[in-house]
Amino acid sequence: MRYIITSLFLLITLCCYSQSPIEKGLNVINRQDAETYISILASDSLEGRKGGQLGGIKAAEYLKNLLVEMGVKPWRGNYYQDFSPTNHQASDGSSLKLRNVLGYIPGKNSDEIVMIGAHFDHVGVGRKIAGDSIYNGADDNASGVAAVLQVAKAFIESGQKPERTVMFGLWDGEEMGLLGSFHFVEDHASYIPIPLVSSIPIKAYINCDMIGRDKNGDGSHVAAFISNSKPIFKEWIENDIATYNLTLSPEFPSLNSSPGGSDHMPFMQKGVPVIFYNTDVHPDYHKPSDEADKINYDKVVDITKLAFLNLWHMANAESF
Repeated sequence: MRYIITSLFLLITLCCYSQSPIEKGLNVINRQDAETYISILASDSLEGRKGGQLGGIKAAEYLKNLLVEMGVKPWRGNYYQDFSPTNHQASDGSSLKLRNVLGYIPGKNSDEIVMIGAHFDHVGVGRKIAGDSIYNGADDNASGVAAVLQVAKAFIESGQKPERTVMFGLWDGEEMGLLGSFHFVEDHASYIPIPLVSSIPIKAYINCDMIGRDKNGDGSHVAAFISNSKPIFKEWIENDIATYNLTLSPEFPSLNSSPGGSDHMPFMQKGVPVIFYNTDVHPDYHKPSDEADKINYDKVVDITKLAFLNLWHMANAESF
């Protein structure tokens, strides 16, 4: 019996050590973390995370602390990218102060960057509906932020240095007109914090915005908007869903038909190929009823795994 137990222990140990870096990354993406991140970001204490207001500032601090704990490095020496956009004033008349939260994992080839992002701001406190005035924004867009955080952790836990530098962008001011992502793209988006190295292109960007709800009761539906110039993105998505048994049925609508605006647009305008994940607008959109208990967490986990696999290909493929 002792021999059998010892052999079983060795077998389990060997199995654990034989996991590929991709498998190690996938294994840390889980429902519990998705629930934790979304419930905290969509809590009443953050008052709807409006950009420039206390709830938004507290949300940014929470996200920064998570990146620090994971071991993700600060972009250009600072996790915060502060900015004060023109033509936008806070309710008290003072200049609006916003901040993106940015981190990265250095790659072997520092000449290229691949990136994933999501906006963390929402619309704050507003008109009461059914006695509730806090617009929590669980799907819009705590769901997308949770995905970015888990993808970051998955890259760290994979134990493998990526071929290309991998960036994580958590945007402020999206609800005010994509302010954070536009600011990032315009403010030296192609520079990396390594001496004597500059003019470095962003090779691809993944955007996650509202990925936690079902369309017409379909728990597997996800819209994957991809750049026409990169049909390989569609191949990756379909192959990885099959390979890793993800419970997703993707549609591939045109980027021109994407709902409203989101943070992939500033990148597209600079010619950066994109993937944009979204699970469609729903009756709770921009209402206090966009609460954490309405999220399909299993779907969020599978979309997160898919986004991780997308970014892994982007970071490590010889070319695409």
